[in-house]
Amino acid sequence: MKQSVLTRYRAMAYITGVLLILLTAGVIAKYALDMSGAAGFTTAVGIAHGWLYVIYLVLAFDLGTKAKWPIGKLAWVLLAGTVPTAVFFVERKVSREIAPLIAAEPAAA
Repeated sequence: MKQSVLTRYRAMAYITGVLLILLTAGVIAKYALDMSGAAGFTTAVGIAHGWLYVIYLVLAFDLGTKAKWPIGKLAWVLLAGTVPTAVFFVERKVSREIAPLIAAEPAAA
């Protein structure tokens, strides 16, 4: 497995996580605080998060299949992009697990 697979996953994890936090803040502003202008913001961020989450799913699935994760772990990583802030914790754990595998690969070849 190449380092670029992990890097792409990490980038999309952070992007997805930040957009989900912004979306959550927008929904709170729109419905709980009844702020004007929050509807447009929530719509724009929601669309961006939705499309970028699909890319996150593809990249996380790619990483999981190359790392030969079991289905349960793969599902856990895939669903992390739907819970605000969860993706940051999952990304950190995944990175710590995968980085040694990537570093050891050239030595095994």
